[in-house]
Amino acid sequence: MESLGASILFVEDDETLAMGLESALEHERFSVTHCDTAEAALAAIEDDLPDLMILDIMLPGMDGLSMLRKVKASHPELPIILLTAKNTEFDRVLGLELGADDYVTKPFSSRELVARVRARLRSRPAAPRTQDTLKFGHNEVDLRRRILLREGVEHRMTTHEAGVLRYLIAHTGRDVSREELLQNVWGYSPTMATRTVDNQILKLRKKIEDTPADPRHILTVHGMGYRFEA
Repeated sequence: MESLGASILFVEDDETLAMGLESALEHERFSVTHCDTAEAALAAIEDDLPDLMILDIMLPGMDGLSMLRKVKASHPELPIILLTAKNTEFDRVLGLELGADDYVTKPFSSRELVARVRARLRSRPAAPRTQDTLKFGHNEVDLRRRILLREGVEHRMTTHEAGVLRYLIAHTGRDVSREELLQNVWGYSPTMATRTVDNQILKLRKKIEDTPADPRHILTVHGMGYRFEA
């Protein structure tokens, strides 16, 4: 069976279940990161955003529903499949209302969950095609690892900095509004000010521009947003 080449973050504190499911997913050639707490999973997401998350509701410390709410607020595009031992309509409905994309009730078969993972990944909206590694000006960037190398000095990018840069590069030469960036990088929320985008642009310019105050690559489109030029 052809692999989707996707990265999966699996959040489950039951070690036996985790080992079995992790093995099943890796057998299908998914790249799997396992965390046994929500706190560890949030740190993993900040380090490298996965393609999909499998999330148990019952976790020590922060519970799965609280984590679901937090993750969807900052990464609404991330597909999340809930695992729950509670076979009640209330838990299923609440999870879906909080943004879960699917749910599986324990006990379940690994084959069923792998099938749901594949189906959910295939249903994702097509993203603009952008190389993960590329060069422009004095910069070499690895968007997947969120690393920027400038004149031999390595800089780390945050998830949102890399997301903004990826989106602008994918639309090189086109004017991109702040609202479009909010929608496609953060997931637009009425409570989000467009100043959020401006702050990320300022940080990116300090990392990639020879003269941040007179940028060559990320140009301001007055009254609208930004445009990327290689």
